[in-house]
Amino acid sequence: MIRRPARGAIALAAVLVAGLTACGLGRNDAPGDGRRTITIGFQGMLSGDDRKLGLNALAGVRTAVEEVNADASVPFRLRLVQVDDAGSTDRAPGAARSLTGNSDVLAVIGPLRTDTTEVSEPFYSEAGLLSVTPSATGPALTDLGFTTFFRAIAPDSVQGRAVADYISTVLEATKVYSIDDRGEYGIGLSTALEAELNSDGVDVIHDGIDPTRDYTAQAARIATEAPDVVYYAGYYADFARLAAALRDKGFAGTLMAGDGSRDPRFVTRAGADVAEGTYFSCACADLGDGDGDGAEAGAADGDGDRPGADDFVASYGRLNGGMPPGVFSAEAYDATNAVVRVLRTIGDNPDRAAVVRAFADVDWKGVTRDVAFEATGELRAPTVYLYKVEDGEIVGLGRISDLIDS
Repeated sequence: MIRRPARGAIALAAVLVAGLTACGLGRNDAPGDGRRTITIGFQGMLSGDDRKLGLNALAGVRTAVEEVNADASVPFRLRLVQVDDAGSTDRAPGAARSLTGNSDVLAVIGPLRTDTTEVSEPFYSEAGLLSVTPSATGPALTDLGFTTFFRAIAPDSVQGRAVADYISTVLEATKVYSIDDRGEYGIGLSTALEAELNSDGVDVIHDGIDPTRDYTAQAARIATEAPDVVYYAGYYADFARLAAALRDKGFAGTLMAGDGSRDPRFVTRAGADVAEGTYFSCACADLGDGDGDGAEAGAADGDGDRPGADDFVASYGRLNGGMPPGVFSAEAYDATNAVVRVLRTIGDNPDRAAVVRAFADVDWKGVTRDVAFEATGELRAPTVYLYKVEDGEIVGLGRISDLIDS
């Protein structure tokens, strides 16, 4: 999943740089409180078109690091070393090598995108260095033989199945028009969605987005088919144009999309009237009241029963210039704290191999979900959330599993 940049990303970057400088993160010197220093790394896009996602995740990591360093009961301090892969498959291998080549680094949070993760993980596996992604959701990543890779979020295969079950059971749809963006992300999500819909006995029509981006004819075809639900697996800019075209052609059914479209700018671009009532599925838990760019994104996600969620939101705001957590900030925070949990259990002189072995057995109750893994490196109990546009804002409805069972 990817988000496009916004002006708030620049503000968040300034806050992060100031915070990192003031707190000494990324430097070898410790404040002299007698605790040893352990170094962890972060790999993600801190520049380029998708920097907003990277800055959100880095801010979540930084929040966890700051909390650890302020807690005298923790027998070590954390030093954070971050590398910028710019969301580029050309730059990602070099970013990974810079962390694997630093012998002090014992674990890495990231990479963040599916494609950059795929080209980075061979280096982490070769170096025996733990890599925990908070946001790369491509299902194939766990089938590529990476030996030190873990994913602290549900893959798109889980998201697709969950939203399909919601469509068939709660919405009681009998006919769904499934469209993807013809890219790796969209195809992976739509494939999982359609397989589960077929299993649930729902009539499915598959299509790819019109490559010309002129959705008038495509919207007319869809309206003629009269599906109960149109589900789009892609990003918000195209979904906004498609949604407007569908409503213009008289489609009165339910509009839904995946995490790539769950952005307040969908509402802005589609128009409030068109966007109203649109659903979004996402493996991400939005614990704040915004999307991390200063724009309102709606209320909390209905998962306020998680221990420490309110404390995380407050701490994040204090350490990041008053900004609310953004997309994947909380997942990055949980991934970091799961690493900390492991570091506290493996003695005074941990090495990379010990960290990987211990992390396979970690069981951490995070603010988004329980962080515990199958042998594949996937979460034992992945969670997927549902969101909806209400009164012009994207608000969280809660975990899809809970909504189906209620």
